[in-house]
Amino acid sequence: MEYKIISDGCCDLTEDVIKQYDLHIVPFYISFDEEHYDKEIEEIGIREVYQRMVVDQPDVYPKTSLPSLQDYISVFTSYVEKDMGVVCICFTPSLSGSYNCACNAKDIVCEQFPDAQISVINSEAGTVSQALMVIEAGRMQQAGIGYEQCVDILERMKLTNHIFFTVGNTDYLVHGGRIGKLAAIASSALSLKPLITLERGVIEASGIGRSRKKTVAKTMELAENYFKTTGENIGDYYFAVGFGFDVEEGHKFYEEVCRRFEDRICGQVKLVQIGATIAVHTGPFAIGIGCLKRYECYL
Repeated sequence: MEYKIISDGCCDLTEDVIKQYDLHIVPFYISFDEEHYDKEIEEIGIREVYQRMVVDQPDVYPKTSLPSLQDYISVFTSYVEKDMGVVCICFTPSLSGSYNCACNAKDIVCEQFPDAQISVINSEAGTVSQALMVIEAGRMQQAGIGYEQCVDILERMKLTNHIFFTVGNTDYLVHGGRIGKLAAIASSALSLKPLITLERGVIEASGIGRSRKKTVAKTMELAENYFKTTGENIGDYYFAVGFGFDVEEGHKFYEEVCRRFEDRICGQVKLVQIGATIAVHTGPFAIGIGCLKRYECYL
């Protein structure tokens, strides 16, 4: 069966990658005034979002809104009407309602088209590791892997999603209810920077550091320690470096990661600018590493 790979906008993929794998991205919406919402990428670019967050409106906490039920219904229907299967990979439901919305859309579309093949997958991830998962789905499709096998591999593969990252400060995490205010006050008073892991769709504290340079470096240590602890073969994984507002810092970190892991990983490390959806949760200065096991390991 011919099928289409779809993802919500939290996968943070560039236009050239979207074209390379013939993907369909359903965007989130973002607002700086809680009244006017713009579609990310289509109506407001990520650099404009960061410009507002850091320079133009630093005292405003923007909000995001998930793709609407009708957004998903329209996209799913457009492919089902062509007798195509749908594989939709969504942002973790612990941080967004996008997955649940896509599931509801699937139910509605399948009522009208009982023979429709629609699989909605909770990536248990976001941004860089969701990006890797969507790319792997695209690679499987281009390699001729069938619909059912692709879905089966994605469901197993998602258990290997990890992101190791740090943020500029705890302000956005507190505002979004991700950490308590007392923890934020303590870290602020001591000038501590948090280290965070996104695993199985849940944000967990993974340590602290006293400087940006040290915490950024420690994200690489977190990644290395994961493989030492689990005994997983690092060569079975793809990696992606994600960065926010500071492009120069992002490129330097990318080069450091490539140097540190180059003799142990398979393929190139990808560079991903973290999109608006995650930036609203973490702030404009998130930076870190995502990893995911390659689909070939499941064949």
